[in-house]
Amino acid sequence: MFAIVETGGKQYKVKAGDVIEVELLPVAPGDTIELGRVLLVADGDEVKVGTPVVTGACVKATVLQETKGRKEIVFMYRPKKRIRQKTGHRQKYTQLRVDEIVL
Repeated sequence: MFAIVETGGKQYKVKAGDVIEVELLPVAPGDTIELGRVLLVADGDEVKVGTPVVTGACVKATVLQETKGRKEIVFMYRPKKRIRQKTGHRQKYTQLRVDEIVL
């Protein structure tokens, strides 16, 4: 059984036991959350597609930790002007372990 859920403006294909990194959520490590925007649920040959979400379906997950992504380097410069600017950015993520998919 797998499901496609939407959180943080992105879609993730999840199964029970998967560990995924989603955009930062305001929850503490160890908490249990429900992801309610389930777009599709497939169980063997039976597939339920939502319009836009599957009614009554949710994905229960446990928050493992907050992590940071790899550093993205941003470099801007203006030719012939001696202007150079180098900055970096590290996106914060929430790591979730999917416990179960409920229909």
